[in-house]
Amino acid sequence: MSLLPLIFTAGWASGINAYAVVLLLGLFGLTGLSDDVPEGLQRTDVLIAAGVLFAIELIADKIPYLDSFWDSLHTVIRPASGAVVAALIAGSDESLTTLAAAAVGGTTALVSHLVKAGLRAAINTSPEPASNIVVSTAEDVGVAGVITLAIFYPVAAAIIAALLLLAGMGLIYILAGRIRRYRRRRRERRTGASPQEV
Repeated sequence: MSLLPLIFTAGWASGINAYAVVLLLGLFGLTGLSDDVPEGLQRTDVLIAAGVLFAIELIADKIPYLDSFWDSLHTVIRPASGAVVAALIAGSDESLTTLAAAAVGGTTALVSHLVKAGLRAAINTSPEPASNIVVSTAEDVGVAGVITLAIFYPVAAAIIAALLLLAGMGLIYILAGRIRRYRRRRRERRTGASPQEV
């Protein structure tokens, strides 16, 4: 289970930006910086597709409300990608290890994705667009940094990913009230009802 830290980290990162994970891991494997990256992620067609989709996400993720729409589209894609990447890293086909790796990668990606989507919903309650750009850029840099660290120091990267995941879950808990108030105000504006009537 020496690959478990890399699998966990790849799952966490996939929940934030699955295309960046596939692209970075593929490039690390292709350049020979890591022997743990499966050949399936190093294929030219996979790298091109991941690069194009990463470029689209790079833009879509920085536009208020479009980012939340993009996140909703990726509620299935990111966890599935985390599971597939984890299974590929684990290696052996149809083994318990592969299934366990896919479960860890997919579950971690799902939780990470839900944290990201929740934080974006809270950020979209702010009227200015700068916060979306700052948070999205921080996510991109964070994913790149943690995946790079995972190639060389997988245990340290997994610890950082776990701490970031826990911090994000705590932040969602704190911001849940703000999100509910924002949604209530939007509903009031749409229906024209006063707060007492809602």
